Amino acid sequence: MAIDSTKATLAVKRRLACEMVKYWQQAQDNIMNLPLTNGWGEKHKHFVKWKYVEAKATAYYYHGLILDEGNTEKSHGMAVAALQAADEYLKESKRACEAFNMALPLSRNPPLWGTMKYLSEKIPRDTSSKVRINRDLYSHERIMETAPQLPDFALALKPDEYQLPPVDPSWNDSITKGQNVINQLKNNDRK
Repeated sequence: MAIDSTKATLAVKRRLACEMVKYWQQAQDNIMNLPLTNGWGEKHKHFVKWKYVEAKATAYYYHGLILDEGNTEKSHGMAVAALQAADEYLKESKRACEAFNMALPLSRNPPLWGTMKYLSEKIPRDTSSKVRINRDLYSHERIMETAPQLPDFALALKPDEYQLPPVDPSWNDSITKGQNVINQLKNNDRK
């Protein structure tokens, strides 16, 4: 993907990240309308929320970097607010990832890789650096407390219609086994 490319400009990376926010928002809106009553349905909802929040962290990060290229006090203040929003969304995505992994059927927390491994290091470091620099240059009142709107780019891809397959009966067995493991862990904690 272009976000991982060293040759892609910040503008291209921001546009792709903003598009991803829209796609994951659509997925989140649409999955709420589905009758997902088994454990897998809840797990899918957690996954979509996790990826949606992760996309927002990425979009605000690149948006903040572009705003910081401006030469005005206002653009620097907006950049700080966007980077702080990226940092908060990154923290929220970690919590969403944990919720996803704790939902039945249980799964392990995967190690970060690719873009998110890079961004999980860059977002906190760049945010604290820009906040410190801009607070030294400008009065605290000048720095925006709320993040600026993300740009509204037209979506490049249109999704195909998709019909979910029927639920396989074996999935219910794994959910029951997972619930038994959770109950055993809770009982062991009480002892």
